[in-house]
Amino acid sequence: MRRTATALTLSILCLFALPAWGATPFEAAVKQWGRIQNVADASYGNFTDITAVYCSAQYVEALIQSEADKNLWTADETDRYRYQLLSTLNLQEQVAIHLSFDNRGSALRMAPFDKQIKLWIGKKSYEPVDFDRRFNFKLNGKFDGYVYFPRYDDKGKDLLEGVNTLRLELDGGAIPAADGRRKVTFVWDIYKDDPQALYQGKAMARLELDRLLKRVEKLSGEKGELQAKLVEIEQEIREISARIEELQKQ
Repeated sequence: MRRTATALTLSILCLFALPAWGATPFEAAVKQWGRIQNVADASYGNFTDITAVYCSAQYVEALIQSEADKNLWTADETDRYRYQLLSTLNLQEQVAIHLSFDNRGSALRMAPFDKQIKLWIGKKSYEPVDFDRRFNFKLNGKFDGYVYFPRYDDKGKDLLEGVNTLRLELDGGAIPAADGRRKVTFVWDIYKDDPQALYQGKAMARLELDRLLKRVEKLSGEKGELQAKLVEIEQEIREISARIEELQKQ
């Protein structure tokens, strides 16, 4: 997936300049779900263009079909790519956002990255559950990667249920061009997004199989722990019973 993300960076930036009419489904999806912020501090020669793409069902499906058309894939090859991409994004459990940076001037120092960025869902903010670890490095030029946020809270409630808007915030202190003066913000209306629309066909079956196998592995581990505990309890019962018999004979 790293190769896929890198290849998308330049094309995504270019697509913002395209007119809406005559756009391909992928171009239309990028224009709808991509947000770009141009941050500049000309007095110090620092310029940073940041593009954030919310991985909606429309965007991901358009990306899959675009890659299939570009590479002349068969239906089976497309299904394999769909499976690999959806496995990486894991949209059933995470909110995925693709970030692209074009930094000219002083290098970015964003470590620890998970403390520099947060996603507002409703009135609560959330830190990433995972992200491209290169965001922790000293960076300059063009680079990109994914950042992932939780989809469910600790009680299993869907955080996106009933939510119309998402707001991504990047601390301006991590961006020299922002000079620490403000947050870099991206906003999406997501009320029409339907991630479940992606999970169908062969890819859905493979993803469900993966999920069930992981569930069986987890349950098997819990079963082993319970069986070990049961053995301990039974041993303790035998020891107690033996002592009771000794005391009763006295």
